Amino acid sequence: MSYNILDASALKKAFLAGAASLEEKKEWINELNVFPVPDGDTGTNMTMTIMSAVKEVSEVSDENIPDICKAISSGSLRGARGNSGVILSQLLRGFTNVLKEYDSADTIVLAAAMEKAVETAYKAVMKPKEGTILTVARSMSDKAMSIASEVEDIESFMKEVIDEGEKTLARTPQMLPVLKQAGVVDSGGQGLMQIMRGVYAYITGTEPDYSRFERPSMDRSLHSQFQFADIEHIDTADIKFGYCTEFIVNLEHKIDDKDVDDFKSYLESIGDSIVCVADDELIKIHVHTNDPGLAIQKALSYGSLSRMKIDNMREEHKERLIKNSNKLSKENEIPKKNEAVKTPLKDYGFISVSAGEGLSEIFKGIGADYIIEGGQTMNPSTQDMLDAIDMVAAKDIFILPNNRNIILAAEQAANMSKDKKVHVIPTKTIPQGISALVAFMPESSIEENTENMIQELSCVKSLQLTYAVRDTLIDGINIHEGDIMAIGDRGIVYAGKDIESTLIESVKRLVDEKTEIISLFYGADVNEENAKKVAQDIEKLFPDIEVELDNGGQPIYYYIVSIE
Repeated sequence: MSYNILDASALKKAFLAGAASLEEKKEWINELNVFPVPDGDTGTNMTMTIMSAVKEVSEVSDENIPDICKAISSGSLRGARGNSGVILSQLLRGFTNVLKEYDSADTIVLAAAMEKAVETAYKAVMKPKEGTILTVARSMSDKAMSIASEVEDIESFMKEVIDEGEKTLARTPQMLPVLKQAGVVDSGGQGLMQIMRGVYAYITGTEPDYSRFERPSMDRSLHSQFQFADIEHIDTADIKFGYCTEFIVNLEHKIDDKDVDDFKSYLESIGDSIVCVADDELIKIHVHTNDPGLAIQKALSYGSLSRMKIDNMREEHKERLIKNSNKLSKENEIPKKNEAVKTPLKDYGFISVSAGEGLSEIFKGIGADYIIEGGQTMNPSTQDMLDAIDMVAAKDIFILPNNRNIILAAEQAANMSKDKKVHVIPTKTIPQGISALVAFMPESSIEENTENMIQELSCVKSLQLTYAVRDTLIDGINIHEGDIMAIGDRGIVYAGKDIESTLIESVKRLVDEKTEIISLFYGADVNEENAKKVAQDIEKLFPDIEVELDNGGQPIYYYIVSIE
């Protein structure tokens, strides 16, 4: 198969082939994470980001480049998870911003799109490091720009570009010492190259099974995004709005933000669970209402309708009860969200990322308004952040990511939020998040609090105890599969053979004359009795320091420790 240009159909298939290639290798990419911890998630984050775009692309009925580009950009942006996912979404956004202006793409257009992709992604990262996905992307862009005017055949063009990317990826351990120590290449860069390999495979005549990307029936299109709840305790009669109504409005004239807001307000007057998303050509609507006809009548004033679906949720509920289902679709959760929006706005609110019932309760106890579950086993997406922002009825909202891989997604959500001022406190650990939230002073200004909360991060030392999933050398420490590792703010503090001795030794290394409090949060895999004993042992070692013990309930990490 040889091309000099790619039309809309070919571009769509090439993108899907790249996504399929990444999905196939996501677990392998996870294993390339620098730290040999069991929550390696680069491959997962990148896959979930691109699969969000795949869903949008699968909805595109008329294959044309602008629509496909819009779907890729919007889908990846909202689905972006973790640093690698956010950067990938920005690469795709920049790439499609150029591509959308053309009816087809030759090597000149593709090179310009790659250049814009790199420019957009670098702008999204505050202090970009070399030896990462960004470096790999830039090397391919530079190569593309240098050969585009000379190489017309896209297969030859892509081969040279990918070869350059592979060479750069192989050099990443020389650029980042921590990669060299671990004996791996950059996982984000590897994920990007996996996408490129999939694209190249399509161009050379090898296509994946596209059936995996077929859009599910519309009656599951929105529901599948959300967690379900137990339904045995819900009476069918308690379902306030009985009809789940979904459709797309094909716009017959241009609309602005005010038109969209007016439409959304009207929908809120007749129902709840509102989703109203518009671009230049269509509006996507989801509403729970007792009168679908009213929603349809209003929509017809904007344009023609397609992909219409109306479900009787009361009937569905009965069917699920009959089948003894343990879950209920999101329609019974979403009203809470909209009720929160309608609540009078208070001056400030807090969103915290947390994993584990105990830790979540601690955050709630010190003032967090909303908890986003995740951060250790799964990084929240940009859309998760936006949903949380909608849930908090406050003018100014502080987000505590509590994980370095979530900071970019939080910042991206903050930039996308239109109605509220969102401030991201770059907390990288749970202890930092707790300290930052405790430091908030209601009588101070937002600016003063932001500064004070950020300053507070340097006053706390963090430890996270987990197990190694492979042999490696990190920070000069030989680590073997199954070892217990204590990960501090700047890397591995200590590695041992058992939980208790590793915890004690790592705490001893971080305690100094300024230490006043040691807080231990034990995880889901730690027995309470063992936790109490190790807390007592630490108290004996440091009789002048207050030692606190709490059940964090977190997965993956046996202990999370705060030293202040």
